[in-house]
Amino acid sequence: MEPVHAAVTGPAGNSRPGARIVVRPVLVLALAIALVTIGCGKRPAAAVLPDPQKIDNTARALMKREHVQGLALAVIEGGEVVHVAAYGIRNAAGDPLTTETIMYGASLTKTAFSYLVLQLVDAGKLDLDASIADLLPRPLPEYDDYHDLAGDPRWKALTIRILLSHTSGFANFRWLEDDGKLRFHHDPGTRYGYSGEGFYIAQLVLEQALQLDVGQEMQARIFDRFGMTRTSMQWRPDFLANLADGFREDGTPEPHDERSSVSAAGSMDTDIADQANLWAGFMRGDGLSRTARAEMVRSQVPITSAHQFPTLAPDTDPANTAIGLAAGLGLVTFQGPQGQVWFKGGHNDWTGNLVVSVERERRCLVLLSNDVRAERLYPDLVQAVLGETGMPWRWEYH
Repeated sequence: MEPVHAAVTGPAGNSRPGARIVVRPVLVLALAIALVTIGCGKRPAAAVLPDPQKIDNTARALMKREHVQGLALAVIEGGEVVHVAAYGIRNAAGDPLTTETIMYGASLTKTAFSYLVLQLVDAGKLDLDASIADLLPRPLPEYDDYHDLAGDPRWKALTIRILLSHTSGFANFRWLEDDGKLRFHHDPGTRYGYSGEGFYIAQLVLEQALQLDVGQEMQARIFDRFGMTRTSMQWRPDFLANLADGFREDGTPEPHDERSSVSAAGSMDTDIADQANLWAGFMRGDGLSRTARAEMVRSQVPITSAHQFPTLAPDTDPANTAIGLAAGLGLVTFQGPQGQVWFKGGHNDWTGNLVVSVERERRCLVLLSNDVRAERLYPDLVQAVLGETGMPWRWEYH
């Protein structure tokens, strides 16, 4: 299970094979000033990242422990990609997983879509807090997929901010309801409850109110901007040559879906090399104003639920308050030993993706796996690479 490595690309697009972490004098000085300034409340200095060989060895050992068939990762430091690797196999035939293997992005799509939305806000084309009733050319219940909401005026309280922060009041998907119908379970904006349905409505707003093709906008504003040549919101025939199938909890292989329609909730196909560029760009804030970038990772609504799923369970956990667990826009944020950390997962029965980012250091670990069992090793791998982040693992992976 030897790792397959890619050249490391910095923000200017220059290829730097075999790049290593360097100690930046400016970063060290800034850290020293911060420690003096915050006195007794000081945070510990950021740990030095392990070298790539140690990361590779750790990943291989954890994959063996958890019987994981395929895993790809990228490490970002100071907003620059410093290590990209892939391990294991991409299908039941045993073909190797490489840094250019197409994998399912799953709900990492939601963060990329949120980044697009904030670019539109920057451009003055969209208001995060406007009612969708004022944005859509006709009432939401008049659209084919939303007749279920006729008679419930709470849909008028929905805003883009509410939809991107998972506080819409909807179940994750309507097909999880006993009758398969869309309904509010609480007033919009009052409680976190992960919902793909909210992102469907946000996509509808872009398409109907702004007359945008979301697939084309994602391509131009996100994928092209970050040099992501093997990423798309829809299936491309050229993906077939190096495509990852999935592996379920029992190891059963699952063919890769060919998604024919664009979904802001999760249709992105991609590879780890492209994802490395994407999240490095996010860490730097490329293409966004400082205000919009800060708004994306800002605590929007406290998260009180004991677990992320099931989304509407009433159980709460006071530990969330202690770390300031909260919804950002298309991500989740909290305060840990290294300061602000934000993260986003992507999951189905044969996919386990996760991105964990330390804001202060612009440091990030991107994890893609075509084997859902990889989620069992992520706590150990994240700690081995990023140090103690304080990640709320029980909330994320209950």
